Amino acid sequence: MSPEITGKLAVIGLGSMGNGIAASMLRAEMAVSGFDPSAAALATFADAGGRPGLDPADASRDASVVVVVVVNAAQTETVLFGPQGVVSVMQPGGVVVSSATMAPSDARRFAARCHEAGVLYLDAPISGGAGRAATGELTVMASGSADAFARAEYVLQVIATTVYRLGDEAGVGASFKMINQLLAGIHIAAACEAITFATRLGLDINKVFEVITASAGNSWMFQNRIPHVLAGDYRPASAVDIFAKDLGIVADMGLQAKFPTPLAASALQMFLMTSAAGMGRDDDASVARLIAQVTGIELPGISRARP
Repeated sequence: MSPEITGKLAVIGLGSMGNGIAASMLRAEMAVSGFDPSAAALATFADAGGRPGLDPADASRDASVVVVVVVNAAQTETVLFGPQGVVSVMQPGGVVVSSATMAPSDARRFAARCHEAGVLYLDAPISGGAGRAATGELTVMASGSADAFARAEYVLQVIATTVYRLGDEAGVGASFKMINQLLAGIHIAAACEAITFATRLGLDINKVFEVITASAGNSWMFQNRIPHVLAGDYRPASAVDIFAKDLGIVADMGLQAKFPTPLAASALQMFLMTSAAGMGRDDDASVARLIAQVTGIELPGISRARP
């Protein structure tokens, strides 16, 4: 184990991404504690060899590295500084690897509070999805001090194949992630629009998928998400509400910077409408289901929405 790691390791948030991160660490024979409010998630973690905590603080007591993989800034703040927060119980000089998608201003605020408490903060949003999390092949877009990178280096090597060092201040990594989310959200909405339009035109959408993935119109999101539509399987790999949140952050950032983001705004409305239709916790490819409901087309595994 790296000489920088002299205490316990912890992962807080054992959903699809956090569970994969924890699994990668356990495969590397790291001793990992963890916490998640879901009993099922904790059981999965325990079955893989992890030590479940009673709460975030219990899981993180005397930890030198705590990876926080929750949904948003509000959850991150509670995990770090709440009644069972991790910052007050970590090893002095330990590092928080903060991987939730959030506004850059929140990342800077959390870094300042960690500094006051004697804990390092690495602004380290992630990309790659649950599949790559499980195989230790994430992309990490990180910013923070040299000490924070050094303290977290071995963990980052285990959970990611690519770690971008983007600056020495928190907020830079968060900004990079929001550019990624702007593109990802637009691409998902566009992919869903394209495949449902192809359905309306009477095309074989399995053949559409084959042709487009071999053509210039392809995108990573088209290739990754449209198989969910073709299979009629909307179990959440990444939920609709995640992109409603993230594109909402993009909209707020654009407003603050006086910079227009019209394509992201259109995609945001598609995700919001899909969520309002009751599909917020379903896979984000459910935008295609919303379009199907509005237009009365029939997708695989879904009954015709309108006569």
